[in-house]
This record gives sequence, C-alpha cells and structure tokens, in this order.
Amino acid sequence: MPRRSSRPDPVSPEASMASKRRASARLSAAEPEVKRVKSNVDLSLRQAKSTASKSKYFEAEDSDEPDSDSDASAEESSGSVYEEAREESPADEAEPEEVSATEDTKKKPSTKGKQQQSTNSRNNLMKGKELWREGVRAGLEPGQEVIIAKPKPRDAGQTPYQDETLHPNTRLFLIDLAGNNDRQWLKAHDPDYRAAKKDFETFVESLTPKISEVDTTVPELPLKDLVFRIHRDVRFSKNPLPYKVGYLPLRVPVPVTCLRVCVWRTHFSAAWSRTGKKGPYAAYYVHFQPGSCFVGCGLWNPESEPLALLREDIDENSAGLKGVLRAPEMRREFLKGASDDDDAVVDAFTHHNRESALKTKPKGYEADNENIKLLRLRSFTIGKPITDNELTGDDAQEKIAALVGVMEPFVTYLNSVVMPDQ
Repeated sequence: MPRRSSRPDPVSPEASMASKRRASARLSAAEPEVKRVKSNVDLSLRQAKSTASKSKYFEAEDSDEPDSDSDASAEESSGSVYEEAREESPADEAEPEEVSATEDTKKKPSTKGKQQQSTNSRNNLMKGKELWREGVRAGLEPGQEVIIAKPKPRDAGQTPYQDETLHPNTRLFLIDLAGNNDRQWLKAHDPDYRAAKKDFETFVESLTPKISEVDTTVPELPLKDLVFRIHRDVRFSKNPLPYKVGYLPLRVPVPVTCLRVCVWRTHFSAAWSRTGKKGPYAAYYVHFQPGSCFVGCGLWNPESEPLALLREDIDENSAGLKGVLRAPEMRREFLKGASDDDDAVVDAFTHHNRESALKTKPKGYEADNENIKLLRLRSFTIGKPITDNELTGDDAQEKIAALVGVMEPFVTYLNSVVMPDQ
C-alpha cells in the first residue's frame, strides 16, 4: 500500500486567483456600496481616442479634394456645433452603469419641482401683459402722470365749527346723503362725512355733562356708548339702502285735496341712560334729521320681562303714571297742551305711542279693564319735535337740557318699575 505524503498538494495559479477573487467578493459585499466615479484621466483618453463623426444635421459641401484630406481637416477642427456638444459631454459615449436607489429617487418629480413648473407656466402666461412693457396700451405716454385731486370738505363759510353747536354743513351733508344713499357716493364725499360725524360727536360730548346735572343717574360715558352709527344692517332687510333713514310725512297742497307724501331722510342720533344707548333703562334721546328733528325719552319696544312689569304696575297702580303725565310742564311740552284730566292725558299719551300698540287686549288681561288703553301699549315714550334752526342754534344745548328736566320724572318712574332694585 503506497505511503501518503505529508506535503501539501501543489495549488495551481488559476485556483489561487479564484480564491482571491472570492475573498475580495466577500469583503466587497460586507462593505457599503460606493458609487463609482469616472476618472478625468480616462475621460481625456477617451476623448483623444474618439474620432469625430459627421453631423447628420449638416451636409458637407462638394469638394474635389480626396476624402482623406477632408477627414484630416475634420479631425483638426470640426465646424459642427453638434460635434462640439458631443465632445463637451462625453457621458453619452461612456459605458452604462448600474443605477442606485438614490438615483431612482432623484428621477422622481418632487412637489417643489411641480410648484416651480406651475410658477414658470404662470409667468409665461403673464408675459407680455405688464403695463411697463413696450407696446402695452395703458392710456399714458412715457413720462405722463395721472394726478387725482383729493376731495375736500365743504367750506365752513363764516360760521366756525364749535363743540357746543351743530354746524349748518352737517345738516347739508344729511340732505345730500338722503338724495344719494349709496356707498360709492359716500366714498367720494368722505371728507364731508367725517366733518359732519365729528361735529355731531363733539356736540354730544359737550351736551353730556349738562344732562348729567339734570339727571344725576346718567354717568358721563364715552361717545361709543352714546352715539348710534349711521350705517344700517342690510343682511336681513328687504330695504337695500346702506344708511339709516327716517320717515317724514309731508302735506303737499293740490287743487282737490291734500296729498300725504313720504320722504326718506338720513339722520344722526344719540341716547343717554345709566348704561348709554343700550341696556334695560329708560333713556333720553336726541334725533338730528333735517326736517324732522326731535327730543324725547322713554322705553321703545322693551323686552317681554320689563314690559310685563310695566303692565302689572299700571293694572295695580295706574295713578303713578297718570300723575307724572298730568304735570303742567309735561302737558304743555309733550302732550300738546292736554287738559288736567286723566282721560285727556291718557289719550294724548297713547296717541303718541299708537304705532306699536296692540289691536286687542294683551294676554292675561280683560278687554273691559279700565286701563286697557295703557295696557295695549308696547312702547312708553314721549317726544317733542324741534326745528332745524333750533337744533343748530347757539342755545340748542340749553333748550335740550330744559326739556330733559321736564322728562326726568317720567324716566325715573319707568326705571323704578323696570329695575326696582337699582
């Protein structure tokens, strides 16, 4: 039996190379994949080795010289732009490489790219429409300017604006606004509106201390709590006029009879009470409407709870309200000189509040109640009309304060019934 040799078997060169390749492959698999970058040296060598090819976009001119000369001249300097582009970008001639996962994500269109494309397309659509571009017709020649005169308020004339009086221009503005009850017109006459609004606000602000002296329960509140806005809320109204209007009946004589005409007028207004223009208390009211100015007080369409309290007090003790209405100054100034009688003052008072009165008896009361005329009322107000000249006169605030003194017992009665704990 032959003896086995202890020497290792000779390994062929091919086997050793294969084992080295397998080892290198295992090492390369363990390491992260590295993107291969083409060497600039290889690119330059490839450019040098590559031969210029004829462009398919340009045809060579007919020449009697041999083809070899033309090829040599083409190698020295090519006259084709297409060939220069091919020489500048040798990546087209390079061998294809494996595409990695990162390259796949780069090829996917991103959101930012889409936004940029949409912006570019929008800019392309707007291109040529700019007013500054040459050839665009804007109605102006180069160097021309359009100067729009800023509207100015109406001239005050010889009457200066004062805090204690209303200026005649404020009345003229309300008359103009009544004939042009439109937002576009008011924008064009904004200085007149601001001047009139400021004039009325300074009048109200200077009148407040005088009312507080007569009725000590009225505090000096800021203007925003006293002055009503001139704009109307037209969201749920069938009347589209944007500014407040007032109803003014006029009697125009005609050959046969008198015709009752309804004229719409805009107005400024303000109210004073313990809580200003809003709240449950009875208030003093000044209404500045050309042709229909007045001063008044009371509760206009109160809520159901204070209205129920008023009706209960009238049913149980009507002498309290009737005693206030029978005062001499009250009958002279607000009840058209009614006689000193309960029925006369009640008739004058209910006639003044007839527009909101019930047609029948209120719920919970009998129709034959002795105070049914007062129980049917939904508003408890009194007022006196004054002329435009009186309200715009120098002594307008003194007259208003005097009327407030006459109305004060009536307001005190209403507040004592509606808010007994106050």
